[in-house]
Amino acid sequence: MEIYAENIKEYKRIVIKIGSAILTHQTGKLNLKRIENLVRTISDLSNMGKEIILVSSGAVSAGAAKLGMKIPLVKIEDKKAAAAAGQAELMAIYDRFFSSFGIKIAQMLLTRDVIDNEIRRRNAEETFSVLIKLNCAVIVNENDPVSSDELKFSGNDILAAYVCKLCGADLLVNLSDVDGLYDKNPAKYKTAKLIRKVEKLTPEVLAYAGGAGSARGTGGMVTKLQAARMISEDRTPMIIANGKDPDILYDILDGKIAGTYIVNS
Repeated sequence: MEIYAENIKEYKRIVIKIGSAILTHQTGKLNLKRIENLVRTISDLSNMGKEIILVSSGAVSAGAAKLGMKIPLVKIEDKKAAAAAGQAELMAIYDRFFSSFGIKIAQMLLTRDVIDNEIRRRNAEETFSVLIKLNCAVIVNENDPVSSDELKFSGNDILAAYVCKLCGADLLVNLSDVDGLYDKNPAKYKTAKLIRKVEKLTPEVLAYAGGAGSARGTGGMVTKLQAARMISEDRTPMIIANGKDPDILYDILDGKIAGTYIVNS
């Protein structure tokens, strides 16, 4: 496999965002096999000396399945209730799997006011710093049960970009159910071509993005490119890749072609 970013091997602090479509089955229930594979891979990367922060979706979808609620959820109050039930289940599973590999975990639940308020932002930065020094795999999600429209991040793609800023990340890896950014919608056009490398987020590149993602997620390519543009201010690169096989993280951190590499230099 071709090497396309040799310097990625040197990156230490990695934010990984994984979407609901990867973490859950069509039923909305958690895909335990895939989660275990993801945890095994992250644990191995941690053993290599990488500092991993995982921005994990899946709480609302898992909670809806647990409570017997039909997806997609429409009412805000239903989403909050599902998130409250699903977050507990999701973290319990993460804790069980990570513990089996000898990795400690910690949870951070954020809302926009943490970012906007200087004191709360500094507190979050300090907490991230301590947890990372203690070799914890930090798992981040939006605090959906108590969030409101003015406090929301518009999905975990955007949250992941803010986490990069809070942590001073070297790289953002966005794992989705698509292989990367295409020049047109691959679900509609057989001639769609995967774009391997983006040097600059031009209007033309931004125009490639389509609409929202799956019924179990909130994001689409639009929000992924918005996140890439946000972290471009810090020259933080981003990779959009298919997370159905978490082993792809090994290729990514070896600098091999896997998905779309947004340079942001």
